[in-house]
Amino acid sequence: MAIYQPENIATSNKIPIIFSHGWGENKGGDNKVYSYLTEFLASKSYTIFSIQHELATDEMLAMEGNLRETRLPNWQRGADNILYVLNRIKTDFPNYDYQKLILIGHSNGGDMSVLFTHQHPELVDKLISMDNHRMELPRTSQPKIYCLRSNDYPADFDVLPNKIELKKYGIIIDWTNIKHSRMDNDATP
Repeated sequence: MAIYQPENIATSNKIPIIFSHGWGENKGGDNKVYSYLTEFLASKSYTIFSIQHELATDEMLAMEGNLRETRLPNWQRGADNILYVLNRIKTDFPNYDYQKLILIGHSNGGDMSVLFTHQHPELVDKLISMDNHRMELPRTSQPKIYCLRSNDYPADFDVLPNKIELKKYGIIIDWTNIKHSRMDNDATP
């Protein structure tokens, strides 16, 4: 796990963010390839806990079949990782405001974060999905749901709420001009 903290931790807002990276082909180190974002958030007084979800010994991400089914074990392992990290940081950082927990995940990490939010909505204050594609976003007012979408990689059917659901639950979808593969450190300003 990589931890990004404000320069002055004593005056930080004490709001934890758990970040989950996109699929990195099990090479490792992907929890650090979003440093443009994690360092920016730390400069805004947040503490970010960026999980390394994949190990070289893990099974590769399924690329065939019904991906909502064949990738579910990977997403479940990711949701379990998030719960483990959350419980650990509650012990290691007891003075943080866990009622304001924010989850951010890109792509496959977004699907993990979405699954975790489905399973443990009472633990999440805000979910920010950066272009997840397969796990249906929760249709709920709490936690708050935000979603950044790329311009080149559409979500599967029913992943995104319809216009009625967006309004009913206050879900925010931001359609960007960013390519899906450019949401990590390849991003431009």
